[in-house]
Amino acid sequence: MSAAVTSERRPAATAAGTDVHARSTLAAAVLGFFVITLDATIVNVALPSIRAGLGGGITGLQWVVDGYTLMFAALLLSAGALSDRVGAKRGFGAGLLLFGAASVLCGIAPSLTVLVAARFLQGVGAAVVMPASMALVRHAYAEPAAPGRAVAVWAMGGAVAAAAGPVLGGLLSLASWRLIFWVNVPVVALTLALLARSPRSPYHRVPFDWTGQVLAIAAMGALTFGAIDAGPHGLTSPRVLAALTVAVLAGVAFVLVQARTAHPMVPLGLFRSATVNVAVAIGFAFMVGFYGLPFLFSLYFQTERGLSPLAAGAAFLPMMLLSAVLTPFTARIVERVGPRVPVVTGLVLLAAGSAALALLPASAPIWLVALLLVPIGLTGPLIMPPTTAVLLESVPARRTGVASGVFNTSRQVGGALAVAVFGALVSASGGFLHGARISLLITVVLALATAVAGLTLRSRPAAEGVATG
Repeated sequence: MSAAVTSERRPAATAAGTDVHARSTLAAAVLGFFVITLDATIVNVALPSIRAGLGGGITGLQWVVDGYTLMFAALLLSAGALSDRVGAKRGFGAGLLLFGAASVLCGIAPSLTVLVAARFLQGVGAAVVMPASMALVRHAYAEPAAPGRAVAVWAMGGAVAAAAGPVLGGLLSLASWRLIFWVNVPVVALTLALLARSPRSPYHRVPFDWTGQVLAIAAMGALTFGAIDAGPHGLTSPRVLAALTVAVLAGVAFVLVQARTAHPMVPLGLFRSATVNVAVAIGFAFMVGFYGLPFLFSLYFQTERGLSPLAAGAAFLPMMLLSAVLTPFTARIVERVGPRVPVVTGLVLLAAGSAALALLPASAPIWLVALLLVPIGLTGPLIMPPTTAVLLESVPARRTGVASGVFNTSRQVGGALAVAVFGALVSASGGFLHGARISLLITVVLALATAVAGLTLRSRPAAEGVATG
């Protein structure tokens, strides 16, 4: 009798243990996604404080932001392959350790050069954490219905970080801008403690495209450098022209290598799908607004309107808070009306909000500026989840990882270029407000163009002949 009872209890105990491990894994993945997203949003409000502490102009501040985003974008595809090679748990842990160490280096940086170098290292760590965190969730929740719910919880980590970043950055900057980097350390420590309770992840050998990776970094880095340097030196500057030439040559070489190598980072056949092309364009345009405009208005609120870091962060609160509130309801909206309506609506809101901000007089009250930022905040939950879903539905199952990587890379490139171009425009001879209005009009054009393209999106597209090569 007792033996029978014992044998009956074992499966329950095993299931309970598995459930605990799954929850620990999910908590670690959520915190990891939270902290790497927080570091992209918390910095903007602290930029004037960083300049006051370490010196430098707009160009240096652009690299503080773009150093992180650039490496994030350039390494994202290869980081997924690395996670597969060593296992998601090891990759996630290694990325977090590098991110945490780089955060410490940011916090003690004695100069702007050291800070930018540390931000590059943070971007490397974040690029490893991102795909590994998603893989951890998928491995922990293998039941048919479980992954969707777990991914929704994981996505909330990013939404909360995006909402909290500006206010937390402003609050910490009142004491010291260095705290915006030190705050990462306890989060990383807690995440690693939770990760230790998760089971080992499967791994397998996958090819690594070293040539493609080097060319991708060269192309993205040279393009970003050229865009940033064009502000103070002009487009006709020899160093700007040299950087843009390197970007073009590296980009062409990257495409040629991807077409000829046996195991490319980016299979070019992926782009034979119209849906993939539209989704990638939407991701790029969305991040130009959602990432570039907070950078722009963080400087505007503090340098042009004299707000404190905390007041500037509070001005972003309605925008970010409503974005976080709407995120959990996106799936229900898409189920009722399909993906096309929310995506196009979000892009139109991005265009309308940017246009309204561009038309505001310089003396407009701060509350009105904050109110007009709200439509831009709503674009995140309206655009990104349905676009991602449509993208993944349009490619074969074995290509979902690559397609997701390409999509996320396009988003990060859009954010990096937005900061580079917008920063160059506001630091040009025309003055801050003139450059800001041009930046907003660029956002309007991109949003409207992709809104038109978004009209072609379908929830369950027919086979489009995505090539496997």
